[in-house]
Amino acid sequence: MANTSNFRKAMAEARQNALVGPNVIPNALPYVGGGLVLTAVGTYGGLNLLATNPGLFMTSFWVALIAEIALFFIGSNIAEKANNATALPLLATYSLLSGYTLTGLVFQALGTSGVGIGGIGFAALACGLTFIAARPIANRLSEEDGLALTQTFSLGLIGLLVVIGIQLLLGLFGIHTPTLFELAISGFGVVLFMGSAVVDFFILPRTYNDRQYLSAALSMYLTYINLFIFLLRFLIALNSRD
Repeated sequence: MANTSNFRKAMAEARQNALVGPNVIPNALPYVGGGLVLTAVGTYGGLNLLATNPGLFMTSFWVALIAEIALFFIGSNIAEKANNATALPLLATYSLLSGYTLTGLVFQALGTSGVGIGGIGFAALACGLTFIAARPIANRLSEEDGLALTQTFSLGLIGLLVVIGIQLLLGLFGIHTPTLFELAISGFGVVLFMGSAVVDFFILPRTYNDRQYLSAALSMYLTYINLFIFLLRFLIALNSRD
């Protein structure tokens, strides 16, 4: 979903303009693919370190997480100014660290009976197919329908963040939510980010010009990664029922 600007701004620009960047999506897609490859490399490296030196992995995880957050904000701000030569290495490093911080979830999936490498491959394939299907759907949306869909999913994202925040807060106090609750959260996340893929293809050409392709790529990358995360969470919860 559009990440560096708020949805009100995006919708306001969409109302005032037709396509700001008619070629921004084709320009962005190779960078989305490259970012996902780097993410896979980061996860592979994290899994190897976790298997050989768990203590070092946990220490480096927190360092990587802090660096990832910092690079996201710095890189996204630079990309929005279309300073692509500077933003590209920052966002490439962000993608690599993003994969590294996904190691724990992927490791859990690998160790869950019924998920394993097959489930991980299924989640990745499902994300790709979602993006393939999302583009023609977005192209058929009217301006009114597209803007309504964008607003609906932005509100859904806020709701999801609130629920996850509550779940994390309960976890800090040692209160573990039941598997059914995790299934509900993960299922909602899957539906939300599947819809967000459609929103991306609708709103990004109306928000970013053709030179801001890295901003568009980052938005699509985040949608893909979040969809992948919630698919894995759903599969893990589904195969871990009491």
